Amino acid sequence: MDETDRKILQILQDEFPLVPAPFRAVAERLGRDEAEVLERVRKMKEAGVIRRIGATFNPRALGFVSTLCAARVPVEKLASFTAVVNASPFVTHHYRRDHEYNLWFTVIAPSAAARDDFLRQVKDKTGITDILDMPAVRTFKIDARFPV
Repeated sequence: MDETDRKILQILQDEFPLVPAPFRAVAERLGRDEAEVLERVRKMKEAGVIRRIGATFNPRALGFVSTLCAARVPVEKLASFTAVVNASPFVTHHYRRDHEYNLWFTVIAPSAAARDDFLRQVKDKTGITDILDMPAVRTFKIDARFPV
């Protein structure tokens, strides 16, 4: 990464332009070409420097419900369980943990009934019934910005 990459990252996380051509706006701000900025972003994504570019919304404010789930999944069933979980548009992400409850995932659904139905379907399809459903009791806002 060079200084231009660092500047691009800083703009993307602090001041992402909400315009029809955001990467063109970033390029103009840096005195660069849009194609160059897009290529640099692509390379940073491939290198794992950038994991995701996108908005984060408050599900509750939009009328949705969310929960964090932790499942106890035998190692031999991890792939099939993960495939079922990931097939749902309600699941935002999942991750493995070195813990008794070894597969964690977040669910955002349009209603409590939809969330509960989804979790029932996961249990039915996978045979994994030991899934903890841990809805947030209190919301903490963390400003996860990283100086570059």
